[in-house]
Amino acid sequence: MELYQEKEILGDALAAQKAATNLFNTFSNECVHEGLRSTMLDILADEHTMQQDVFCSMHERGFYPTPDAEQSKIDEAKQRYSCSYKPV
Repeated sequence: MELYQEKEILGDALAAQKAATNLFNTFSNECVHEGLRSTMLDILADEHTMQQDVFCSMHERGFYPTPDAEQSKIDEAKQRYSCSYKPV
């Protein structure tokens, strides 16, 4: 019997959360009934929180390293994508 290591378990959990957020996003986008759509969006928010928790757990343990971004790259991304986001 093979025992899974913490990294594998967390990796599987992260993959499951990514899939769940993708599905709930699709469900909420395709709801005609506003009450159901609202429920799907609430679940989606919860799923995003769980995904972030798993990601942070992996990152803290060194299982999902992310290099620090240069400030110029951050500024460039903000500039590039700011025109696609318009607050209501």
